[in-house]
Amino acid sequence: MKILVCDDDREIAKAIGIYLGNEGYEVVTAYDGIEALDAIRDPEVKLVIMDIMMPRMDGIRATMGIRESRNIPIIMLSAKSEDYDKINGLNVGADDYITKPFNPMELVARVRACLRRYTDLGSEKAGSGTVYRTGGLVIDDAQKSVTVDGREVSLTPTEYGIVKLLVQNAGRVYSMEQIYELVWNEPAFNPENTVAVHIRHIREKIEIDPKNPRYIKVVWGIGYKAERIGS
Repeated sequence: MKILVCDDDREIAKAIGIYLGNEGYEVVTAYDGIEALDAIRDPEVKLVIMDIMMPRMDGIRATMGIRESRNIPIIMLSAKSEDYDKINGLNVGADDYITKPFNPMELVARVRACLRRYTDLGSEKAGSGTVYRTGGLVIDDAQKSVTVDGREVSLTPTEYGIVKLLVQNAGRVYSMEQIYELVWNEPAFNPENTVAVHIRHIREKIEIDPKNPRYIKVVWGIGYKAERIGS
């Protein structure tokens, strides 16, 4: 499995490469966003670890560029811990976020979790599956595809996981903590911003009017549910 590590601090990039190499991953390195966009042309790259603050092109703009063509997992990496930076990264399409300085084992665990969602929930895995639907929203789990009124919708693996969880259990309300633990497959620690940003992205893709959603509803003070529509 090939992973792209993009960080202008060459020592950090080298250290991450060693950690991941010891776990059996193949690592390619970039030192700014422009180099990352060039490296991502390799279809064998299946995950990106992206620093935010870099010269020439920062991680935010690079992530936006990657999302134009690839749905692979992106983990944002930054020395900043403010919620604004985390939300900004998630807003442009990152799947997860980790703050420097970080525990190497935590980083490896995040990489494994993201790759597991990608292969289990993402577009690369096809096999026996089930079709889930509510109204015009249809999930074909064999093809890992989502359509709304016949129109195919492109979701990231994390977004797909959330939609599948909610539609598969339409009518059931899940708290943000439950959604995080079931989709991210790790304990939830203050998951509100992360889940809310992903839900907003999903609504922008599947709803005609995201501010008045038909499918993914908020249950105030509790969490979210997929509305049960039709038989």
